[in-house]
Amino acid sequence: MVGAVSAVGDGGAGGPGDAVGAGAYLEALGPILARVGGQADGPVQEAADLVVASLRAGGIVQAFGSGHSEALAMELAGRAGGLVPTNRIALRDLVVVGGEPADVLADPHLERDPSIARRLYDLAAVSAADVFVIGSNSGVNGSIVEFAQLVRQRGHRLVAITSFAQTAAVDSRHPSGTKLIDHAHVALDNGAPYGDAVLPLPGGGAVCAVSSITGALLAQLVGAEVVRRLLEDGEAPPVYLSANVPGGDEHNRILEDRYAGRIRRTA
Repeated sequence: MVGAVSAVGDGGAGGPGDAVGAGAYLEALGPILARVGGQADGPVQEAADLVVASLRAGGIVQAFGSGHSEALAMELAGRAGGLVPTNRIALRDLVVVGGEPADVLADPHLERDPSIARRLYDLAAVSAADVFVIGSNSGVNGSIVEFAQLVRQRGHRLVAITSFAQTAAVDSRHPSGTKLIDHAHVALDNGAPYGDAVLPLPGGGAVCAVSSITGALLAQLVGAEVVRRLLEDGEAPPVYLSANVPGGDEHNRILEDRYAGRIRRTA
């Protein structure tokens, strides 16, 4: 298990007072973003090193997240300003790529099933040099932990983006009792408090989650450091243009052709 020092400060689950509103959310979010950004000189650098080593060895970035953490995988794979050699792994690959019946996705607890991890891995056309980034706020669901175990068993480097506070406070749902963070070479703390939301409600509970925002920040920080390394070594970074600017489609198609059969771009 990598070292885990939470980016959540004291009292991480509350915004200022009991206020709920846009201003209160911004006030609560600011210090969390600052603490998450504080990882830029530490584990973000380590994660970027793993990605660059993979790319130079002919690998790509394989990004996986279930539930809301699929947004993190989308932040890493196939978006304007992001790296082209990236592939997004999603639960729906079981249907779209693997031919499973569509009703398999009707199970709201599918991400808790460890048995789907190997199938998702096999469907991803993985090569030995690929580096994996797995996002999970809790880091305890069965498919996430099983997938992380499999990635390590196959000899890949693994970057985890998770909430150190959340994962420390809940039990694993995997038979091994381990969590995503236990299998990571590098772990990045998304800074989300226990329960993710930051503004407490008068009757209990809280509103306004942060993990999607902070996860996207970490993804972009790692991407920026990867590109910086490539530029410093005189390499042209393979980066997407927006498909909604003139010439974007043509630029992107040329780069994607370099990784034909390795990266998937679906709706």
